[in-house]
Amino acid sequence: MLISPEQGLAFLAAAMLITVSPGPDNLMVLSMGMSRGRKQGVVFGLGCALGCLSHTLLAALGVGALIAASPTAFTALKVAGGLYLIWMGIGALRSKGGAQVGKAALPEESLCKLFAKGLFANAINPKVVLFFLSFLPQFVVAGRGEASWQTAQLGLIFTMQACLLFGALGYFSGAVGRWINRNPRAGLWLDRGAGAIFVGLGLRLIVAR
Repeated sequence: MLISPEQGLAFLAAAMLITVSPGPDNLMVLSMGMSRGRKQGVVFGLGCALGCLSHTLLAALGVGALIAASPTAFTALKVAGGLYLIWMGIGALRSKGGAQVGKAALPEESLCKLFAKGLFANAINPKVVLFFLSFLPQFVVAGRGEASWQTAQLGLIFTMQACLLFGALGYFSGAVGRWINRNPRAGLWLDRGAGAIFVGLGLRLIVAR
């Protein structure tokens, strides 16, 4: 069964705000685009975004296996995930902003190599694994089919919106990078918004049963 439109839209809104909030991935995409050009920024960004597919697979298999093995273990995962999201949210709320995007001189690399580099950098990041295991399950709705199938659909939505946003960041990297450097408080308020979402989702994940 497919997830409901309401379920998908709520998840998409949260995912987009989290994706555009200043972080290592999108700042790397911006720097890549500014230093090497639009095409290179877009390709690297798509690699980073598609790396989320590996985390989606792990999250879907992990959630499905936990539910099959022990509903109590799944509840424990949800509580642990909620605490992790709250911890991330508090960190974002306490952020002082000030992100800067530079134009570092980098050696030339082929588009295939840049794509693979973005894909690999995201796929091996343990923090992203923890994030997916914490973030995706709370949008799973009982009664709408297998939790693992719902998790997979949510992960695909996250990956697709990340492809669009990271691709746009790479393409408009010069203008976006200059705007961020001129308006350091913009990143601060993006962090505040993402932090509030993390805390709210974490509390919801802990309270909901």
